[in-house]
Amino acid sequence: MNFIQLLHTCFRSILRNRMRSLLTSLGVIIGVGSVIIMVALGEGSQRAIEARITAMGTNLLQIMPRRQVNRSGQNVMMRMNAFTKKDIQKLRDESGFASAISGVVQSSANVVGSEGNAQVTVQGVEPDYTIARNWNVTEGFFFDEEDMMLRNRVAVLGRTTAKNLFGDVNAALGQQMRIGTNYFMVIGILESKGAGMGGNDQDDIVMVPLDTAMTRLSNSRNINTIIISVVSKEYMEAAQKETELILRESRNIAEGASSDFDIMNQADMIDMASATSKTLTTLLAAIAGVSLLVGGIGIMNIMLVSVTERTREIGIRMAVGGRKRDILFQFLTESVILSLMGGILGISMAFLACRILSMTGIPTAINPLIVTISAMFAALVGVIFGYYPALKAARLYPIDALRYE
Repeated sequence: MNFIQLLHTCFRSILRNRMRSLLTSLGVIIGVGSVIIMVALGEGSQRAIEARITAMGTNLLQIMPRRQVNRSGQNVMMRMNAFTKKDIQKLRDESGFASAISGVVQSSANVVGSEGNAQVTVQGVEPDYTIARNWNVTEGFFFDEEDMMLRNRVAVLGRTTAKNLFGDVNAALGQQMRIGTNYFMVIGILESKGAGMGGNDQDDIVMVPLDTAMTRLSNSRNINTIIISVVSKEYMEAAQKETELILRESRNIAEGASSDFDIMNQADMIDMASATSKTLTTLLAAIAGVSLLVGGIGIMNIMLVSVTERTREIGIRMAVGGRKRDILFQFLTESVILSLMGGILGISMAFLACRILSMTGIPTAINPLIVTISAMFAALVGVIFGYYPALKAARLYPIDALRYE
């Protein structure tokens, strides 16, 4: 029996019981489709996270005080050595890799506008903050060094905040708003940034001059965070080491003692997010892959039933000159075709599902390599689970097969 005849015989046998063939392939369809969808969701979320981190600014370093444990007798206290203006100024004077530096003081406050009020994130920042974060002002302007020095009560709003407080983004410019007991004038509106790392709305924000926030809102000299934009991505590691040395000197940390602050760069954040996403994707894909094995068992079960049903047919084929290997290849080929059909339908289902998910706003990214591996694995399932039924058919004695009722 040549290859064309073999395929013709196999397809005729499969199409003879269309519904049973479809149900036989169902496990493989679900298995292949699930693996591709799970990996696509994982890679889509990974790319979305990387895009959000990149949107935070170009070549960004974030420096935060480290929480330290102080034990006094039975009392355990957590404290943080916050940054000061002295630390920031020393970085400005001595850093050779920084293109923009800003301190950040952040709190949550009830903010009142002419059309409403809301609990909003209020950040005290310096003029270089928008450069470091790559965040432009679309209407009005950002505050400058003079506003910082005079501690002016001016504010720049995110688009969500402007809409919530004044009903319309364009209506906010030049209006008065109240943060706590202090009145501020809106001088600018920021461009939209969308959702942040934790899914929070980055546009629901108020920015005021750092010195104004420290004296009028928090009444503290402590700075929560320092952000630095490095001149080029290739200098990130060198900039991180330089920043640590400068801050250790500024904060009088003895040689050999551990730093009381942490420095994170975008690469670290992306690697951490990617590692977490890949672990979850692998776990979900492995769980989905179990259904491929279940599908293979289903194929083997139906093929064994098929051998029993077609025992007399097998006997006739052997009686007219069919060899054992012809019978073996026929049933093995049927098994592989059923599995491949399931794989193709599963891939089609995955593409359709990913398209629907993308239309609903859920990020997906189909990996061609995973699609190819899934199709190959589906064929392998057909070979592994189809071999025993095919071998059983090939080992039948012609006389016994012909007598079978």
